[in-house]
Amino acid sequence: MALVNEHFLKLPGNYLFSDIAKKVQTFKRTHSKAEVISLGIGDVTRPLPQAVRDAMHKAVEEMGDVKTFRGYGPEQGYSFLTETIIKHDYATRGISLEPGEVFVSDGAKSDTGNIGDILRQDNCVGVTDPIYPVYIDSNVMSGRAGVLEDNKWSNVIYIPCTEKNHFIPEIPDRRMDILYLCYPNNPTGASITKEALKAWVDYALTNQVLILYDAAYEAYIQDPDIPHSIYEIKDAKKVAIEFRSFSKTAGFTGVRCGYTVIPKDLKGVTVQGETVSLNQLWNRRQCTKFNGTSYITQRGAEAVYSPEGAAQVKEIIHYYMGNAKIMKEGLESAGLKVACGGDNAPYLWLRTPDNVSSWAFFDQMLHGAKVVSTPGVGFGPSGEGYIRLTSFGTRENCIEAMERIHKWLK
Repeated sequence: MALVNEHFLKLPGNYLFSDIAKKVQTFKRTHSKAEVISLGIGDVTRPLPQAVRDAMHKAVEEMGDVKTFRGYGPEQGYSFLTETIIKHDYATRGISLEPGEVFVSDGAKSDTGNIGDILRQDNCVGVTDPIYPVYIDSNVMSGRAGVLEDNKWSNVIYIPCTEKNHFIPEIPDRRMDILYLCYPNNPTGASITKEALKAWVDYALTNQVLILYDAAYEAYIQDPDIPHSIYEIKDAKKVAIEFRSFSKTAGFTGVRCGYTVIPKDLKGVTVQGETVSLNQLWNRRQCTKFNGTSYITQRGAEAVYSPEGAAQVKEIIHYYMGNAKIMKEGLESAGLKVACGGDNAPYLWLRTPDNVSSWAFFDQMLHGAKVVSTPGVGFGPSGEGYIRLTSFGTRENCIEAMERIHKWLK
């Protein structure tokens, strides 16, 4: 009989969002006439932009013609997309990248989870708290997190993000090997200034720390002084890997496309002290375990950068941020406190009233207003006492949800 990877057995029984789904299904079975509005899971509701659909239709026709049919593509992504990404997402911000430093994938979730394949099991991991669960769970699966004690993993350094520090982590007094940062942040919706991000890059340079920087929500930044990429900080290419996604910007949650940037300047080290290119390791990993994102999908992603596509994506962002404004005003008028988010991110981090626990308030809102949220404690110990709401719903549902919450609390 095959031996299993016992690190998987250390994980909680279910993924956070699976637990939420089960609770909602149970509620629906016992309240069959209830119309539940979900503002919990960060899935989008706006359709794919027309420019993207047109490009994908054209690519499908190409795949149906022997003269333009394509089989296996490059594991790193087609050059038409990687070069477009570099031109529009980085060169316009004064960042110089080479085509071989951009790797197209099926989404940021996959890459943030899989990046651990090229890193040793005994690295010490640092995370901001609260945090996107995939960062923790993927390290548990690889045996890097240690053991769970009092809702914390023994080999993970938790850096609290609370109202006291405005949800921006403070530089710790100890070093780590790997650090996860996500800005604009999921779940809190916090954004980080260039000065604060520079402090983390300086810390990483001084302490030889690898930063895994999730910038999946950078398109939602409204403040021109907020950095969109960690590479806007000098020398960040020596210490950081950046993850991006088309899911929440262009509606690719069901299409699946993202990309990861691993600069060639970025190095790791063996236990013998030999420096190794992380770019080369990731390329080797992808060539072995990934057959590339589909040609049709990549043509759709390329169209995001066309004049028509860019304008249509901008409309989508405006729509969701309009939802966020409606929600923030509605929640505050109902007497609730939005502690963070809604300004440069599609998430709102809501403090629960009267010191009610996250799961208890989740249940109260579900039963009282028939609105689904995400319990903050599911993102880490510092998330207790908060819930996360997303602005990815339809405008009608967001308005209706605020009316329900207001009526329920008043």
